[in-house]
Amino acid sequence: MSAERPVTVEGAELRSALRAHAAGVAVLTAADGDGPMGVTVTSFTSVSAAPALVSVTLADTSLTWGRIKDCDRFAVQLLGAHQADLALRFARSGDRFAPPTAWRPGPFGVPLLEGCPSWLICSRYRQLRLGDHHLLVGAVEQVRHGAPGDSLVHLHGDLRPVTTPIPART
Repeated sequence: MSAERPVTVEGAELRSALRAHAAGVAVLTAADGDGPMGVTVTSFTSVSAAPALVSVTLADTSLTWGRIKDCDRFAVQLLGAHQADLALRFARSGDRFAPPTAWRPGPFGVPLLEGCPSWLICSRYRQLRLGDHHLLVGAVEQVRHGAPGDSLVHLHGDLRPVTTPIPART
């Protein structure tokens, strides 16, 4: 296996192509000695059902990565269609946990945002640097369900509610 960098398309070309691919919107949170931290992610995915594993990726340049990389536990909040403002707040810099953000400490002191359809509380399972990002894989230790509702996705550079179901099973 070669350690050489593979020949790939430019990042801008990849981002342009992926703009038409809807991605679920979530907020990754954790806490360290400096307090709670969090960031909006669209890279969240399920990895395995047995064991229950999920993953997110964060850029080298992410201030949140600099803090979360050593945390033993973190949470992934799956955002609902009504939470676009929350997604935008956690996508920007600043004190994301200041009012009007409603949150509470969850298991192991991991911050949980109020009003989400689901929360996954995870322990760090693996992490790996890949290109200019870090892949963080979590073992899902707890799942908590909030009020049922529609999802929020990122598509064509915008946040959009998913409200018109089309049956996926026939």
